[in-house]
Amino acid sequence: MDKLISLCKRRGFIFPGSEIYGGFANSWDYGPLGVELKNNIKKEWWRRFVGLRGDVLGIDTALVMNPKVWEASGHISNFSDPLVECKKCHSRFRADHVEGSVCPNCGGELAAPKQFNMMLKTFIGPAEETANVAYFRPETAQGMFVNFKNVLDTSRKRLPFGIAQIGKSFRNEITPGNFIFRTREFEQMEIEYFIKESEWEMHFENWLSEMKKWLKDLGVKEGNYVVHDISAEERAHYSKRTVDIEYRYPFGQKELYGLAYRGDFDLKNHMEKSGEDLRYTDPETNERFLPHVIEPTWGVERSLLVALLEAYHEEKIKNKKSKIKNEESDSDEDDTRVVIRFPKWLAPYKVAVLPLSKKEELSSVAEKITTDLRKHFAVDYDETQSIGKRYRRQDEIGTPYCVTVDFDSLNDQAVTVRDRDTMKQERVAIKGLAEYIQGCLAVV
Repeated sequence: MDKLISLCKRRGFIFPGSEIYGGFANSWDYGPLGVELKNNIKKEWWRRFVGLRGDVLGIDTALVMNPKVWEASGHISNFSDPLVECKKCHSRFRADHVEGSVCPNCGGELAAPKQFNMMLKTFIGPAEETANVAYFRPETAQGMFVNFKNVLDTSRKRLPFGIAQIGKSFRNEITPGNFIFRTREFEQMEIEYFIKESEWEMHFENWLSEMKKWLKDLGVKEGNYVVHDISAEERAHYSKRTVDIEYRYPFGQKELYGLAYRGDFDLKNHMEKSGEDLRYTDPETNERFLPHVIEPTWGVERSLLVALLEAYHEEKIKNKKSKIKNEESDSDEDDTRVVIRFPKWLAPYKVAVLPLSKKEELSSVAEKITTDLRKHFAVDYDETQSIGKRYRRQDEIGTPYCVTVDFDSLNDQAVTVRDRDTMKQERVAIKGLAEYIQGCLAVV
């Protein structure tokens, strides 16, 4: 895990938040490559679960909502974790994350647990008064529930159909940590899928299958995660079934995604508290009823973390000293290669263009190739250091293909394309380069 964290900072994936001021309470900033990763995850999720489906519609709701929303949902009264505090060093922990009554930091005695509300409070308007209290949303779900009637009326959808949203949520966690696994600010990709009660088991299994397919395409091996059915004693009182998809992280087996059958709990509460009729009218039977809900939930940051963990590899490679300057190394000693084997769709850059020399006769050709390729792909351009070191740099950021422009390119109008995973090199004509790379990227 330490190697991965170091690589993330060194290569521009993830930086400690507010680092020049000493950081801030487990906050993280996403660098040039990290933001590309996040965007690729969100774009692919949206394409798959909204764009390619006719039964799911998108929405984007406010971060700060009327506090009555959170009263109706039960968050203000019930959204809390048990907190314990050390009487000696005053460190605070979630009660369910420590064993016994001894502080894990100093060995001091822990005080009795008390409930700690995780809603992140703010104030609306110029005065910090009770009447102006509001909250940053702790989940994206409620924004979809309160807009159910608006979406239904404007889209004229029939059951089953879903509302999807990608957006930030905020939780005042007691003990954030483990890199980007648990933070106070995070991004969710979530769907509320509205169904008839009698069909919930079928739709639950369908969404569980979709989530497994997503994991496979993200590069997660089946043996590295567990589908954990939450027991009746542990799940919410309104749920007949809840599943946590748990990943085997370096720091233990913990939640990655969630899937819950929420019944009609949310719509019923909002209808009662708001006085607005949220019932659905079946166009065939004219029956009016509150739809039930299947809720699949994905986290952007945890998706990114798991993708990094799965893709990170170290491997020994044998080098043979060579006079050919665009080979892997100028050394005849064995080398350790760090390579991030992202699925091709996920990689921040799809191609890197590397002129063998900074000389203008090569760089002018390489820059033109870069400009042409950027019309089709995310492309990096790098002309600093030896070609072997540049290959390693691209391996460490997961770039699937490197295009080397050498002096032979001036005569044969071709370049060398190097594959990240196999390190094999192939000579390809510049004229058909974009089509060649497009074909390579299409191969899973």
